[in-house]
Amino acid sequence: MFYKRLTTNSFTQAKRLENYLIFVINRENMDTIWIVVIVIAVLVIWVVLIYNSLVRLRQNRENAFADIDVQLKQRHDLVPQLIGAVKGYMEHERGTLEAVTNARQRAMGAGSINEKIAAEKELSHALSGLSIQVEAYPDLKANTNFMHLQSELADIENKLAAVRRFFNSATKELNIAVQKFPNVLFAGIFGFKSETMFDLGEANRETMDKAPEVKF
Repeated sequence: MFYKRLTTNSFTQAKRLENYLIFVINRENMDTIWIVVIVIAVLVIWVVLIYNSLVRLRQNRENAFADIDVQLKQRHDLVPQLIGAVKGYMEHERGTLEAVTNARQRAMGAGSINEKIAAEKELSHALSGLSIQVEAYPDLKANTNFMHLQSELADIENKLAAVRRFFNSATKELNIAVQKFPNVLFAGIFGFKSETMFDLGEANRETMDKAPEVKF
């Protein structure tokens, strides 16, 4: 009888010990699970904040280019008038006039912001070539209609210089955000990359902050 009672008590104690150990283990597992859940939640929130920040900076760049686009469209509209005004005086400069016309067509057909930047640089280069050729035609430089178009183009270029600085500032801010740590770990995954600045090329980079003077 005594042996049976002792055996029963030992079994009961062992069972209690087993239940206690199971409780402790389950509690430790739950604590671990909660820690993991909290860490994952913090990481998700952190990544979301990075993504939202990059989206905001990209949107700022796109909004800045919208102001540039207005001036570019005005320049596109002015180019055919400019070509018409000089064509009668520059019959032997057909290649130069065609270069400007073709560059304008490519600029108008460009899709993305970066494509437009590349096309507009080409158009600016073509217009620069035209301005050099005009120097050889004094009668053209004295033409009233041409002088008026020259003034309009100069005004557009001055406005472009101002909005281009704002756009480049927004682009620089985006590029820094994309390249810095820890954003760089996720930027590529989300489709963000360093974007193109709208400058005048390496040779004229130092004069970007000056309003351009268009002289024919």
